[in-house]
Amino acid sequence: MTSTPPHQSILDKPFVLDLFAGPGGLDVAGHRLGVPSLGIEWDKSACLTRYAAGLDTLHADVSAVRRESFESLPPEINVLAGGPPCQTYSVAGKGTGRKALEEVKKFIDRLMAGDSDEEIDKELQNLSDPRTALVLEPLRYAIQATRSPNRGHRPYDVIVLEQVPAVRALWDRYAEVLQEIGLPDGTTYKVVVDVLATETYGVPQTRSRAVLIARREGLGAPSLPEATHRAYEAREWNRRNGGVAAPTNQPTLYDAEVPEPGEGPAEDDGLEHWTSMGDALAEPVGTHPGRRTPFLIRSNYGSSGIPGRRGVRTDRQPATTVTGRISRFVVFESVGDRHPDVVREGSRFSMNEAGMLQSFPPDYPWSGKAQAQQVGNAVPPLFGAHLLSAALGLPAPTPATMRKPWVPATEEQRAKLRSHGCGTADDCTARCPRPE
Repeated sequence: MTSTPPHQSILDKPFVLDLFAGPGGLDVAGHRLGVPSLGIEWDKSACLTRYAAGLDTLHADVSAVRRESFESLPPEINVLAGGPPCQTYSVAGKGTGRKALEEVKKFIDRLMAGDSDEEIDKELQNLSDPRTALVLEPLRYAIQATRSPNRGHRPYDVIVLEQVPAVRALWDRYAEVLQEIGLPDGTTYKVVVDVLATETYGVPQTRSRAVLIARREGLGAPSLPEATHRAYEAREWNRRNGGVAAPTNQPTLYDAEVPEPGEGPAEDDGLEHWTSMGDALAEPVGTHPGRRTPFLIRSNYGSSGIPGRRGVRTDRQPATTVTGRISRFVVFESVGDRHPDVVREGSRFSMNEAGMLQSFPPDYPWSGKAQAQQVGNAVPPLFGAHLLSAALGLPAPTPATMRKPWVPATEEQRAKLRSHGCGTADDCTARCPRPE
């Protein structure tokens, strides 16, 4: 594990509590910035990855920690962060996602009004999907901090949240109540909310996220992180390059001459060219041997309503959104020189490569089961570093910040972390959440 020395920020000693921490995307960002963190994660395999990476972790249910053991959390935590599960907020289908959004807004208002946790918990049990209530947890933690004797009833100074674009409506409601109403103790925040594209921060994939950054009144108004790279425009790419044909038994890799990075419009905007899959994977680093041969990928879901096309992109484009399906992506590699006419089906991405497309450092120690799902569910660390930097007033990170190979924890360090996170050095205990 590698950390840079801490910088000055709006806080003397920032310390992050990462809710729904997953395998460590936001925690990796914090460590690269020199900001310590503690993650709470429900999934056993994600916790195994975190222990292997040397990340402080509680293998626990976020809701249960708030109800039963909040006073055991380090009182010096002053930054609240997280991305609650999002499955129930899809706006597709019959509108159940939209209905969930409206239900949760009402609970937000009630929490800010000081309604009892017991009464709210009782009513939340009537929701059709219990995961719907999890998006309330960051707010409930913020309120609980002001009630905590262990903290001296001190509110969190900074709040950083991210989720799928459909959750923006809830972040907007969070912003309204945090600014205009305040927590039940009267604490108010300055808040910014928007939907950001991760490739505009150097992440080698197209992924949109709804983000919220809040600072406690008196710490100055927050701002969103400034983009460092250009946005990827699929229509512009297809217009200039003629598109990319779907792989068949002998597909063409490039249907038209592809411009090198830096060519094209908007060269005077001061932004770098977006990072392609080839940029991220070409060079050897750590145990990654490098993937210099030109390639294209075909994802396992349709693209633009054309099932036969199946989300095809070349190594000169950013990846499509990395999800738990990344292990199923088919990689077609060149059989010729740099500008081949024919490719053949090659291998799948390794977990190391999949993680690098999420901007995880090379050699991140993916562990346990469902590793592809862990990769896909994670916050891209480079994007997370930009969010934390903007929230805390730190210098913006660079892609090179994440490029250094990650040094895994030693067996002794893993045992110590698991003793704290699970209760014993080599196994889960009764206090760990059960999968059911």
